Amino acid sequence: MHLTHLEQIFGLIKNRPKQHLVSAWPVDHHTIEATEKAVDMGLVDATLVGDKRQILDICKTGGIDPARFNIVNETTDTSAIAKAVELINKQKGSLLMKGNLSTDKYMHAILHKERGLMDPGSVLSHVTVMKISSYHKLLIIGDVAIIPLPDLKQKVAIANYLISTAHSLGIKEPKLSVLAVTEQVLPGMPACVDAAILSKMAERNQLKGALVDGPLSLDLSINKGSVKIKGITSNVAGDADCILFPNVESGNVFYKTNAQYGNEEQAAIVVGARVPAVLSSRGDSTQTKLYSIALAAMLAK
Repeated sequence: MHLTHLEQIFGLIKNRPKQHLVSAWPVDHHTIEATEKAVDMGLVDATLVGDKRQILDICKTGGIDPARFNIVNETTDTSAIAKAVELINKQKGSLLMKGNLSTDKYMHAILHKERGLMDPGSVLSHVTVMKISSYHKLLIIGDVAIIPLPDLKQKVAIANYLISTAHSLGIKEPKLSVLAVTEQVLPGMPACVDAAILSKMAERNQLKGALVDGPLSLDLSINKGSVKIKGITSNVAGDADCILFPNVESGNVFYKTNAQYGNEEQAAIVVGARVPAVLSSRGDSTQTKLYSIALAAMLAK
């Protein structure tokens, strides 16, 4: 099974247990509207943690009934995210969402040693599911926002997050491309060496649940024409479900190029914490935030 549009996620989770979303500092129209839609669709119940006066004003302006939400009054963004994380840790929520506060403050609260959402040894990463109009199915990518230059251990964690996300979306044996600038294994390029190691680990069943190949360039990952021209034999090339980027710059440029110039559908979350955490940009649309809520709800336990 391969999804071709993000809206198909709604159908996958309609019969799953309803999750409880805790939104931190949702003092913007897009966040509240997306949350309202998720509540109306039966995906989640929701708690909004932020300045109650601002939240009520936004609801009034947007014609949204605030009675649909549980509102917890916190008058600053830092106190709001701290309270939201506290609610999660008290098991009063099963997924977290960033509202109109900076990513730095959001991540700091999640990573806080005493009061955060991390278990010892966990690796926090970012997973994006994208619809690219020129590609024949959804594409699951990481890491494009959190880990600047992942080492091999972190790449193993990222790979497992991408694979588990694919499984949650109904892809039984996803195809994972480990990206580099070339398909050649060049000893002087760490991205190529790590990709080759990850590919061999998959062959030895150290990475489970997916077909893994690398190093592969971007064109060889998603373009069957390039695969034919270059004469590459691979069970992943040209048909990748997942792409693991070698560093955050390459992943972020790919992500934002498609978002800004392709106007593509996407959903973005943080994984590796005790609960999935929606991490869309403050400038993202209501629809992107709704897709992100749906993806987080899909992965929530």
